[in-house]
Formats: sequence, structure tokens, C-alpha cells
Amino acid sequence: MKINLVTQLIKHKKPIVLLFFALAIIGAMVQSLVSVNYDMVDYLPDDAPSVEALDVMDEAFDESITNTRVMINDVSIQEALQYKEDLSAIDGVSNVMWLDDSVDLKTPIELVDEDTIETYYKDNSALFSLTIREGDEVAVTDEIYALIGEDNAMAGEAVDTAVSQKMTGSESMNAALLLVPIVIIILVLSTTSWLEPVFFLTAIGVSILINLGTNIFLGEVSFVTQSVSPILQLAVSLDYAIFLLHSFQDHRKTAPNIEEAMRRAIKQSFPAIAASAATTFFGFMALTLMNFQIGADLGVNLVKGILLSFISVIVFLPALTLMFYKWIDRTQHRPFIPPFRKVGQFVMKFRIPAMLLVLVIIVPSFLAQSNTNFIYGSGEHPPGSRAGQDATAIEDTFGKSTPVVVLVPRGDMAKETELSNQLKNMDHVTSIVSYPNTVGSVIPSDYLDESMTNQFYSKNYSRMVLYTDTENEGDTAFSLVESIRDTVNTYYEDDSYLLGQSVTLYDIKDIVTQDNKIVNMVTLLAIAVVLLVTFRSITVPIILLVTIQTAVWVNLSVPYFTEVPLVYVGYLIVSTVQLAATVDYAILLSENYTENRKEMPAWSAIKKTLDEKIFSISISASILSSVGFILAWTSSNPIVSSIGLLLGRGALLAFILVVFFLPAMLVTFDKVIRKTTWKANFYKEK
Repeated sequence: MKINLVTQLIKHKKPIVLLFFALAIIGAMVQSLVSVNYDMVDYLPDDAPSVEALDVMDEAFDESITNTRVMINDVSIQEALQYKEDLSAIDGVSNVMWLDDSVDLKTPIELVDEDTIETYYKDNSALFSLTIREGDEVAVTDEIYALIGEDNAMAGEAVDTAVSQKMTGSESMNAALLLVPIVIIILVLSTTSWLEPVFFLTAIGVSILINLGTNIFLGEVSFVTQSVSPILQLAVSLDYAIFLLHSFQDHRKTAPNIEEAMRRAIKQSFPAIAASAATTFFGFMALTLMNFQIGADLGVNLVKGILLSFISVIVFLPALTLMFYKWIDRTQHRPFIPPFRKVGQFVMKFRIPAMLLVLVIIVPSFLAQSNTNFIYGSGEHPPGSRAGQDATAIEDTFGKSTPVVVLVPRGDMAKETELSNQLKNMDHVTSIVSYPNTVGSVIPSDYLDESMTNQFYSKNYSRMVLYTDTENEGDTAFSLVESIRDTVNTYYEDDSYLLGQSVTLYDIKDIVTQDNKIVNMVTLLAIAVVLLVTFRSITVPIILLVTIQTAVWVNLSVPYFTEVPLVYVGYLIVSTVQLAATVDYAILLSENYTENRKEMPAWSAIKKTLDEKIFSISISASILSSVGFILAWTSSNPIVSSIGLLLGRGALLAFILVVFFLPAMLVTFDKVIRKTTWKANFYKEK
């Protein structure tokens, strides 16, 4: 950074501080105007089959497919019919379906097909299928809960969306209320001033508020971004502020005045902060390449966040510190943690076991994380929540019911009838609602009132709704989607469509699997280039990437060995975020080692480096790990929770490998590093 620019920053410190605070206030005010999108379908690419199918159905039919099931216990048929009227009367509820839509209730119930009855009415419990208007999920589900009370149940996509909307804001606040005190405690332990942590958090907090405000230009953000982005920004960029202020305190001991100390601190810490920001920046940029736009949405927000945090630390934090440095001086305290001595000598005793252990686990970890069972949706609600209990209660009584919609060209009744019958007889298809199956193929649709046929026919399409007993996703559900698609294609090669939650998740699986390869490759290449420029070495970037990538693979292999399914969106994001965020630990240690290596032999250099830097690395790792575990503990959303758990565990694993494995590699390959580093200038023993 040029000296004259630093001089201008120091000279205009008061306007700079006021400007950043003003931007933060504006950001806090306008961020409430940014809408949050909870529909994962909206983040599929426009050419995804399920998206094209949804567009066709929305244009052709007025009624959407049902997205909610409501179960009323201990009711007679007449009481159930009254509940149906009450549900239909709620604004935002449409297409309420029950037993009377399938059979004539004037017929004695004993004469009706038992399977048909038990689809809607079983053990004195009535099950209604209905559609809740998109965008009004919270208000409508609250009104339904008020109608049905605590003893009855409701489940479905609309309920999932409503729960996510309710929880995102409150859970983000709960996470912040837990996280900020923990971070302050960690920072107080790592500094000698009670107020210095406030300066760190203020610098990053201002950049977070500005970043949230800039989302107004995007129009909306995903619920994943809303929940995760601010906390991740804090975790991965707090190091920048720590680097600068620690350097400032060091230079105060030798600089003639406070301004010169800050000038030297900015000059010295700028390369380290820039390198750290660059690796994280390019890692998050890789997320923007995802076809599944939730990753791109989060990537854009984190890229903005890293840039704003970098600017805040280099511009705002120096100005703020120079204005109020006396407060730091007045709140000095003795160090709570004594300096680490001889820790390097202790760590290096494990260099051989550490290298052997990594060699043993690296291949199994890579293979295991590639074969983990994944969840491609949002996962299940916690068993203790009302949504989780309701879903279980409905399934225990009526079983699972996952709708799949088939749209085919209208006009050939014989073909429709044959297709409808074949689909009805498929394994895992419990029932089908189609014109041939429900009304009868012998009755021409033109002879009936439009109100009786509009759920089956539009001008150009015929709609069939299949109800299946599979989960929303999984091998069985996806295999059934493929079977349905193949069956439909034998009758209608072109212009036929499938949609429904299983179909959407099938498309997500197909898309994100390809995204994973692209994102990981781009992340590795981008970070490798940054490391190549930073260290001017071929060997050091390879050693650093092997270290951090091993930590990533071990982290992501844990679900495989524990047989716990992993939310794929969390896997995809964390595999990038962990690599981009924790490589900073390796950079800090390796940079210090190469500097020390210019003045002393390899063994002495690595021990000195560990003694000096293990504390700083442990502080960074503990903050990132705390962020992850707090996200996991406070979030009921499976995607956010899985991101938190993976991030927390990943930070700890990266710390362990950077402290034990990386030093062993640097010393072992010291001669190779010297020969493959441009102008290494390593110390040569006489």
C-alpha cells in the first residue's frame, strides 16, 4: 500500500469513521427491506426439467398441486365435511380435497372400496389435501393451527416453508447472542486490553451491516444466505483486524509517534491480510459458478463481505484506532495466557507419527467422503418440534404420500387411459387422480361443466396426479421418478412434463453433483495460484493444499463412517468454505517459517515459528470452530445446522493438521522447498 495513501487515511481519520458508521446505519435500515426466498425450486436453472414443467403448469392450470396435508382426529364423516368447509374458507387455502371428491357419500360407506376410503378416512381420522398460496405460508398455517388446535396435525411443503421463515430470523439472533460473547471472551484472552476486542468486532460488524444493506440491489437472498452469510463473514475476516492491531501494538514500541506506528503497521500487515483475503475471496467466487443458484447466492454475498471486511480493516479500523487509542491504553490488563515456550519442540516430537497417520487416512477419507449418503432437500424437522411430531403422526396413520404430477398433450383419450392405468399399477403408486381414472374415459369431457374438468384439463394439456408411498427423496423415490418418466415417454416422446417435490429433488441431485466437480476444481486452482504468487514457490502451495484438503476430506468422511446422511448443499458449501477459510492458518505458519528460515536452520526455524504463531492460529481456529458449532446448535434448519457442524469440526481438524502435519512436511521437504522457491535465500549452515 503506497505511503501517501496511508498518510491520507491517517489525516482524514474523523471523516472516514463518520462515513463508515453512516453507511453501517443505512445498511442496517435497508437490509430489512430485502426479501428472503425459502423456495429451493427458484434456485434451479431455468432449463431444469422440473422448472420447465412448473412454468407450463402455472400457465396452463389455475390450481397448483396440493402442498399440505391436514389430519383431524376423532371426527365423524359429517364433522370432517364441516372441517373441509372451514379450511376452504381460509384466505390463501384452495383445492381442499377429501373423500367426497372421490366417492358419492350418499352411497353407504360399506359399499365403497376400502382402499379409497382409507386414503382419506381411517380410524376416525380424516386426512385433507390442500394447497396453501405461495408467499402466505406463515399467515395461513397459523390460521390453520388455530382452527385445528393442538390435538390435530399438519405437514407438507408449505409447513416446511413456514417453519423456515419463522426460524431464520430468530435463530440468527440467537446464534449472534451466543457467538458475540464467546468471541469477545476468546479475544480478551488473546489481547492485553479490555477494549481491543471491541475494536475488532466494530470493524467487522460495520462491514457486515454494510454488506447486508447492499443486498437491496440484489432484490432478495436465499434463506441459507440470510442465516449463514453474516456469521461466516465475521468468522473468516476477523483475522484481518487481529493482524493489523497486533502489528500496530508491536510498532508502538519503536515508532516515534502513534501515526508512524499505524503507518508501519498497515505497510507490514497489508501483504498478509491481502493474501488471506485473496484465498477466501477466490474460494467464495467459485461458489458463484454453481448452476444451483443457492450456492451462487451465498457466494456473491460472501465475496461482497470479504471485500468490505478488507476495506474496513485497511481504511476504517486504522482511523478508528487512531481516534480512540487512548481508550485501549486505559483499559490494559495483564496477559491471561502465558507465552508459549518450547511448544515447537513438543510438537515436532510427533512429526513422524503425524505424517504416517495422514498417509494412512488420506485415501480412505477421500473415498469415504465420495460415498456418503446425501440429502438433497432441506431434511427432516427435529423430532421434538411440532412440525416433526405432526409429520410423524400423519405418516403413522395414513402412511407417506408424495405427489408427482404428469402433464401430457390433450386429445387422445385412449392413450391417456392406457397411460393412467399403467401408472396406477406401478410399484409405490398408491393412487392416481386423472380424468380416465376419476371421471371415466367413456364420458366425453365436453359434456361436463368446466368446474368438473378444469383440474384435469387445460386447453392443451391433460394433468394426472400420482400419489406415492416413498420419501421425498432417496434411491427408491428417484428410481420411481425415472420409471414414471420412462413410462410417460413411451406414450409421449415430446411435450410431456413431470413435477413435484421428488422430481425437483431429483433435478437438484443431478445439478449439484456436477456443480461439486466444478466448484472444487476452481477453488483448488484459484487458491493454488494465490499461494504460488504469495510464496513464489512450487512446493509450498502443494504442501499447504495437501494439508488443508486432507482436513476437508476427513471432515466430510465422518458422516459416511457414522452412517448419518449429509445435506448435500451443506457438503458442497463447506467443502469450499473450509478450504478457503482455514488455508489462512497454513499461510500464517508457512510465511513465518520461510522468514525465519532465512536466519536459521530448518529445525530451529520451525520450532521458533510454532512458539510464535501457534497461539494466533489457535485463536483463529477457536473462533471459526465456535461459529460453526453455535450455528449447528441454534438452527433447526437441517441445511444451516449441517453447514455449522461441518464448519466447526472442519476448523478443528484444519488446526490439528496445520500444527502437527504441516511443520513436519516443511522440515522434511526443506531442501526441495529451497530449490523450488524463487529467491528463497534460506540460511546455509557453515
